[in-house]
Amino acid sequence: MGLLKRNRVWWMSFMYLGRQVRRTTGTTDKRLAESILCKVKVQIAEGRFFETREEQERTFGEMMDRYLKERAVLKAPKSHQRDRQALKHLRPMFGETVLAAITPKLLAGYKTQRRLEKAAPATINKELQLVRHAFNVAMREWEWCRENPMHRVSMEPVQNEVDRWLTANEEEHLLASSSPWLREIIGFALNTGMRQGEILNLQWQDVDFARGILMVMKSKNGTRRTIPLNATVYELLAAKQATTGAARGPVFRTPLGNELQVRYLVREFCEARDRAGIPDFRFHDMRHTFATRLVQRGVDLYKVQRLLGHKTSLMTQRYAHHSPESLREGVNVLDTPHPQRISTNLAQGAVLSGLARASTLASH
Repeated sequence: MGLLKRNRVWWMSFMYLGRQVRRTTGTTDKRLAESILCKVKVQIAEGRFFETREEQERTFGEMMDRYLKERAVLKAPKSHQRDRQALKHLRPMFGETVLAAITPKLLAGYKTQRRLEKAAPATINKELQLVRHAFNVAMREWEWCRENPMHRVSMEPVQNEVDRWLTANEEEHLLASSSPWLREIIGFALNTGMRQGEILNLQWQDVDFARGILMVMKSKNGTRRTIPLNATVYELLAAKQATTGAARGPVFRTPLGNELQVRYLVREFCEARDRAGIPDFRFHDMRHTFATRLVQRGVDLYKVQRLLGHKTSLMTQRYAHHSPESLREGVNVLDTPHPQRISTNLAQGAVLSGLARASTLASH
């Protein structure tokens, strides 16, 4: 049992069940190859060695190429693009490594390398999550491997920033600093909670005035959702359609009637924001504002989750911020007597009153 080198890559040669087995380690690093060989020796000695041709021959690069190809139709274009961007960092380290050689230790080394490259913890986590998902599919659906090495790799701790939302005073200044067409979009965003991309993709045929709803056909997670129109949005859209006479095509366009591009919208929004004196506010923060205001007015998180289009309530929790004023309402409840205590006191008073009347009647 030993190592041999072929085209700069180290291969293992050992006996298993009476026959000679040769498998690539997928690495040019001799120390790593020796570590992989030691792992195989231990597995054989303990009777845990399981020879899977796919696991020993399929590389990380092959797994990721198939994963991205098959999942492309299931993911939103932006999510697919982010996966491809993450793979640009993963491929140089793991691309030619066979799946059996990818260990938790190797993945931990990748985290260390990315930290040295000054990658943000959230970025590292997204890259590792991509690896985890790909291995899950390769293990459960393709039977390319026996286990997912990511199951024993911890994620990087992330210090979440507090989400920003508009105060009533800031909203007034922002609207006053915006041109009429941008003012419409800001009002629409604050009353629907829709993402920037969803607003730009909204078509007139997605708006149903008769039912008072609109359909979000292209969302971040690829699912459709329905958003009821409140009076503000209904009047805004009705007035806009009456002015433009449009029945199809994008709802929001440039002042000249051209297609509204992300770059143009962001530039105009940032200029208005700076004029309003709130430079730390982003377009996406209007979505935070929408969710925060709903929660502060007593809307339950399930409804907020449905309106925002989140698949789970975990993401909704981060939008459900409360101002000190709304929290004060919670503690103020303690200033009023407990209902049970009130009913108990009333009951005791009734009993004592009854006993007193009975005593009076008995004396007569």
